[in-house]
Amino acid sequence: MPYLSQRSQNISESQTIAMARKSRELKAQGIDIISLSLGEPDFPTPQIIKDAAKKAIDDNFTYYTHVSGYVELRQAICEKFKRDNKVTYTPDEIVVSTGAKQSIANAVLCLVGPGDEVIVPSPYWVSYIELIKLAGATPVIIKTHIDNDFKVTPEQLEKNITSKTRMMIFSTPCNPTGSVYTKAELKAIAEIIIKHDELYIISDEIYEHINFVEGHECMAQFDFIKERVVLINGVSKGFSMTGWRGGILAAPKWLAQACDKMQGQFTSATCSITQKAIHKAMELDYPTYIKPMRDAFLKRRDLVLSLMKDIPGLKTNVPQGAFYVFPEVSYYFGKSYNGKTINNATDISLFLLDEAHVALVPGAAFGDDNYIRFSYATTEDNLKEALKRMKDAFAKLK
Repeated sequence: MPYLSQRSQNISESQTIAMARKSRELKAQGIDIISLSLGEPDFPTPQIIKDAAKKAIDDNFTYYTHVSGYVELRQAICEKFKRDNKVTYTPDEIVVSTGAKQSIANAVLCLVGPGDEVIVPSPYWVSYIELIKLAGATPVIIKTHIDNDFKVTPEQLEKNITSKTRMMIFSTPCNPTGSVYTKAELKAIAEIIIKHDELYIISDEIYEHINFVEGHECMAQFDFIKERVVLINGVSKGFSMTGWRGGILAAPKWLAQACDKMQGQFTSATCSITQKAIHKAMELDYPTYIKPMRDAFLKRRDLVLSLMKDIPGLKTNVPQGAFYVFPEVSYYFGKSYNGKTINNATDISLFLLDEAHVALVPGAAFGDDNYIRFSYATTEDNLKEALKRMKDAFAKLK
């Protein structure tokens, strides 16, 4: 039998990627699958960004750059943070990576190891737990609840901090719940973190621009906690650049240097052409290039929430950002169809794939198997058809 390291066996495959693969396999068999599993905007990358990349190719900008990204790009990122988030960084505090996932991996691998604990509010993005496990650390899950908009409270956070706690990681706007933390809520978390020496926080703000409230609040805005914050951002969601693979990390210089060293042994710098595309994205006027996509997502969110009201038993919060709805489906647990009983949200997801030909992601991937994640990053026609199919399928469960 072929040998695989214990490390590779300890981590799990991303369930979002697994569900997307299964959807493609069924589509290849001629089955009409509506896939709502991947978090990927269905809009094209803005033409002005594509033109900047084309020019980079024509200008032969095709050689190695600094591992963290060429300095003018990192300066542009600093200017973006100052303009949009009122946070000051210097270029040597910025690391550009091959996607925000690598940015997070760099930080996790540099900050924690065996014996360390990392606090993760649940529901969480699928890769947080696996990256913590990859580092040899122990995830400490804090379960949040739909009635509190899936937000961790300062009291919950304080209760779970031990002498082994090294880090907390969370997202705002949140994948999968769409929850958005207010300035007051972030400050309350920061005030808990700062009381504990050598405790850091990774704030994943990749959905910054897909935000339905008045402005994004950044965890690093508080001067008293900024040196303990690892700020994660990128271009995949807000600029519809998933395939470009452009992630951004901002952190204290000593940590940015460690991440640069870590990345230098894994991938070195990200693609030089992608770097030029990121540079252009950092300079764009938000209302002109990003707000139309954000407004379309808001319209789709409202459509989905309206149509879900026609399906008995689904309970959801009202997402204030990202492009997901995360309904509770426990109403259907214990019900059956064709001799198969529904025991959890994973069963629901497989049932909907088989009976409705709609691909979703079970909440188990995000830490709670009472829910399913529904991405509305697709056309309104697809959403209407998907909700109709789901309604018809759920009606079969008795």
